[in-house]
Amino acid sequence: MKTATITKKLDQLYEFDREPVTQKNLQGLGNFLGIFAGEHIAGTEFVIGMLFVAHGVSVVDMLVGGLIGNILAILCWAFITSPIAVKVRLSLYWHLKKIAGPVLVFIYNIVNALMFCFLAGAMVAVSATAVGIPFHIQMPELNDLYPNSVGWVVTVIFVGAVITAVAIMGFESLARFARVSAPWMFLIFVAAAIASIGTLDVNSFSEFWDIAKTKIWSGVPLDGQSKFTMWHVIFFTWLANAAMHLGMSDLSLFRYARKWQYGFASAIGMFLGHYIAWISSGIIYAAAMYNNFFFDAPGPLAYNIVGISGAVCVVIAGWTTANPTLYRAGLALQVASPNWSRWKVTLIAGMLTTVAALFPALVMKLLEFVAIYGLILLPMGAVIFADHYLIPKIGLTPNYAEKREINFNWAAGITWFGLLLLALVMNRVFGVEVFFLGPPVWILGVFTYLVISRIYQKRTMILA
Repeated sequence: MKTATITKKLDQLYEFDREPVTQKNLQGLGNFLGIFAGEHIAGTEFVIGMLFVAHGVSVVDMLVGGLIGNILAILCWAFITSPIAVKVRLSLYWHLKKIAGPVLVFIYNIVNALMFCFLAGAMVAVSATAVGIPFHIQMPELNDLYPNSVGWVVTVIFVGAVITAVAIMGFESLARFARVSAPWMFLIFVAAAIASIGTLDVNSFSEFWDIAKTKIWSGVPLDGQSKFTMWHVIFFTWLANAAMHLGMSDLSLFRYARKWQYGFASAIGMFLGHYIAWISSGIIYAAAMYNNFFFDAPGPLAYNIVGISGAVCVVIAGWTTANPTLYRAGLALQVASPNWSRWKVTLIAGMLTTVAALFPALVMKLLEFVAIYGLILLPMGAVIFADHYLIPKIGLTPNYAEKREINFNWAAGITWFGLLLLALVMNRVFGVEVFFLGPPVWILGVFTYLVISRIYQKRTMILA
């Protein structure tokens, strides 16, 4: 009886899965500031900042490249994603179904959901490295592939269950959790960096600049790591969340925005999270190596620098990033299985996320994974952009699958599959690094969809 009551209450957690968000359910700017701060001041920022140091980024490359890349990302959210979101008021997945048709969207949503589950799994793994500290759990090093203790497995399952429960509760719960957590997390990042600077024998700004050039961002990669340039920093920083802005996944969040200008709320996440937090974690990592108390895992590393508050910061930072990521995954699976309620598919997504988190090697491949999953989703973002802004201007029909009642829009399908194949060839045959493929793939996606749509729509009209 109790189970039936709980299930009934969960079924009432409606998130406008299949229809536009109504006017009375729109959210204020504070919720978006909270979500972006919470999602992008994250446990994985510890990892990404560390990896930039390991790949030999110089101090100028880090500071200037990070600034340029973050500005580009903010502009994409503000001028590309949020205006479409407040116009259609639909989740990415339901809006794309109107354009591409249910069969193509089913394939896309499965791929999308799996990518988000793997990404959220990295966040769970980062949080678990801190949760296990007071229990003296034997944790795998983050370059290990398999879990190495029962304690690690139990910790990951616990963290995954908490994150899944919050994601099931919906948008307002995500925003509330993020608003409370984000300011404190940012202060911990900065405090940990300042504490680390003290261990590098720095007494003035001029000394810090010299230390930064020689001992933090030295421009020399660690053994076994490739060399990153300013271009790597710019493109990675810009495209770290390409799936969300150019790939349009954040239509699902900004459909709740009162104004399209709320897209600029991304600035708080980009500058406090992706800029200052990456710089801070780089300092922490370099100081740990300099003082020979190096740890592979973010949790023990933060704990060693600033104590319990550092470990707690890693835990919560992982949660605040995994929560909206898992929310997006649940929405994707919900459209792929429309007869299921959102909470059920979010629960399934949470289970997949938890399984992924058991394999800590996922975290150490985070830079490459983020670039790849963004690249996979970018062509469909280009399709949505072209369909919304350009298709009507050239005399063609937007939302073609819905209006023509077709299951598979071949213009969208060829654009997606064709550009992914092109990206694979450019990477494998011509050696173009995956970090640099995003923008050309997106731009080519816009033009490809327009050209093929002109041919495809005229052909289907003749056959009709």
